[in-house]
Amino acid sequence: MSWVYSIAFIDWRFVMVFNPKRNGWEMPGGRIEQGETPEVAAKREFLEEAGCEFAPYACMNHREGYVFTGDVACPRSSGEMKWELFGSLPEQLAFGKEEYSEVLDWALEQRQAHLRM
Repeated sequence: MSWVYSIAFIDWRFVMVFNPKRNGWEMPGGRIEQGETPEVAAKREFLEEAGCEFAPYACMNHREGYVFTGDVACPRSSGEMKWELFGSLPEQLAFGKEEYSEVLDWALEQRQAHLRM
């Protein structure tokens, strides 16, 4: 099985969820379930963890999974985890900064291109 995570924007800030098991902030995501496409898995995981709908517009292969970027389509109250908007990566991350630096730069480029359309 493979995994997905999503970098979702509201304006120029992105959503991260706080994972209490890992004691840090991370992008919403998880495993792709049998029969799911990566995009469907990204939307499902985002809704479960953040409690919001996610509208992806770009995807990249990253290591052994997929990273999607897009917009928060319909903000709701909450999901399984607390979420916040960030303009840069917070200090208390569930994974190292190297996990996010490259993909966050890519997501920002995709956002800029998407908004020019």
